[in-house]
Amino acid sequence: MIAIGCDHAGVELKKSIIQTLSEKGFEFCDMGTDGEPCDYPDMAEKVCEQITSGKCERGILICGTGIGMSIAANKIKGIRAALCADSFSTRFTRLHNDSNVMCMGARTIGPGLACELAEIFLTTGFEGGRHQRRVDLITAIENK
Repeated sequence: MIAIGCDHAGVELKKSIIQTLSEKGFEFCDMGTDGEPCDYPDMAEKVCEQITSGKCERGILICGTGIGMSIAANKIKGIRAALCADSFSTRFTRLHNDSNVMCMGARTIGPGLACELAEIFLTTGFEGGRHQRRVDLITAIENK
């Protein structure tokens, strides 16, 4: 299950991602918003709570640029969020960083690219090995 959420700037992009990837078998827990104005930190917290509680495996957050969501999500213990705007970075944030939340900007990328990136994020695994040590170092910093 994938938790997905957005602020009012990302509603249409969120709908596109859900529609496109649901057709490919992905299941989503839509945390909102459906158009009502809201604050992106609140939405980031709602989505990330689904991941830290174990209810969802990964998350997708969308705001105007993706930057605010990324900053807010990374304040939550256990979350490794990455701003994703190209396929290379999206693939490697999973392979090397084991990111569990991707953030995108509805005003910076279109629906075709967003759906492609979301699919890459959701189908790419973590390589582990030498990268696990680095993820462990990140977790140690987080636990200070």
